[in-house]
Amino acid sequence: MSSIPPLAGGPQGPAALRPLLSTVLDALHEGAAHRAGPLPAGGPEHVTARLLAAAGDPLPQHGTGAEAALRTLVTALAAGAADPADPLCAAHLHCPPLAVATAADLAASALNPSMDSWDQAPAASALEAALTTALARETYPGADRPDALVTTGGTEANQLAVLLARETNPHPEPVQLLVGQNAHHSLARATWLLGLPEPIVLPAPTGTLDPVALDEALTDLPGPKLVAATAGTTDAGLIDPLPDIADLCDHHGARLHIDAAYGAGLLFSTRHAPLLHGLDRAHTTTLDLHKLGWQPVAAGLLAVRDTDDLRALTHTADYLNADDDTEAGLPDLLGRSLRTTRRPDILKTAVTLKALGRTGIGALVDHVIALAHHLAHLVDTHPDLELYDTPTLSTVLFRPTGATDDHLAATRRTLLTEGRAVLGRARMDGQLYLKATLLNPHTTPDDLTALLKLVEGHTPR
Repeated sequence: MSSIPPLAGGPQGPAALRPLLSTVLDALHEGAAHRAGPLPAGGPEHVTARLLAAAGDPLPQHGTGAEAALRTLVTALAAGAADPADPLCAAHLHCPPLAVATAADLAASALNPSMDSWDQAPAASALEAALTTALARETYPGADRPDALVTTGGTEANQLAVLLARETNPHPEPVQLLVGQNAHHSLARATWLLGLPEPIVLPAPTGTLDPVALDEALTDLPGPKLVAATAGTTDAGLIDPLPDIADLCDHHGARLHIDAAYGAGLLFSTRHAPLLHGLDRAHTTTLDLHKLGWQPVAAGLLAVRDTDDLRALTHTADYLNADDDTEAGLPDLLGRSLRTTRRPDILKTAVTLKALGRTGIGALVDHVIALAHHLAHLVDTHPDLELYDTPTLSTVLFRPTGATDDHLAATRRTLLTEGRAVLGRARMDGQLYLKATLLNPHTTPDDLTALLKLVEGHTPR
């Protein structure tokens, strides 16, 4: 029996984990030192070659033992990572997770509850119910019976929203989805996945959905309709005119979904929450706390204004939620997701909110938005850079003055290949822009100045 590897759970679990965690932490440190920047230098071929050389045979006949395996592969992965905790890694809605949330996620992995039946997750299911209810009430403060489901992120939440619209549609005609040009790609994919008509794509001339175009489309369109608005676009962090869109949906009898995967964190900010005015009028809302919530992936939710909408997800598997068990009082978890086995992702969020409170998360939101405004000011006052617009959230779009789109794309790739900086790209008004998405609250004004100097020094002329 001594050759059987130890387990993470049970009374002996912590003692077995402690030396392994020390190895992991040392390997993370060593890997980051090897990388020495926001991402590894050399581009895809070099990174792949280094990783494979370090990792060796992925399926060896005989193992190396736990400590050697952890040291080798964690070091290699950290050395080849794009690190969102580096101030110069600012391309995507990919946040650096808080240490407290990551520590909680370790506990979730060690305990390994499966959130598909109560007897696999007694306490975790109770915690999930309590926090999802609280977050649903935060999203829908005036609703009688709001609810929320845990998802893997914005994509799954958006797909669920389209599914619920399809399943609650009382008409024989299929639901027609209407989205702006600024909408997330997952919405169009959801209609394909669910066998619905392709969405009607409406203009977003200022980066946000045009209410006039929406009104015209809803007037001309027969049958059931679902409008998807956005509170925090992926490209520019913009927020659609939510009250106007909600008014139009009410007038035309359309169902409203709001994708607030990016902007949901504003709910915790006294200063910026008014930007989400109208959010509570949606039938469904996508939230994603692995963006402006600083959670390890995954931390998505779908909030619904009326829990009756979730009846469409009811499903029975006798070994998980037999009728007599449910009637006897065991909670039925199977209708809380389209997935069966799923992690207790709610734990890390619950620990984070317990540790920081609403004001602590709100302060982080305020801080990164202030950083975005500082970067926008640096760009706007720079003689050789052009700012797209004042940021709404924490995304700043800019471009070197006079640079072509090809030069701009080449600059971004050069910075990536050299391992110097990670910037995104976005096309607005027919032009390509560099995109800085500021989610790291430890970023300093000096870091932002250094980022612009890198862009300036690498722009081909």
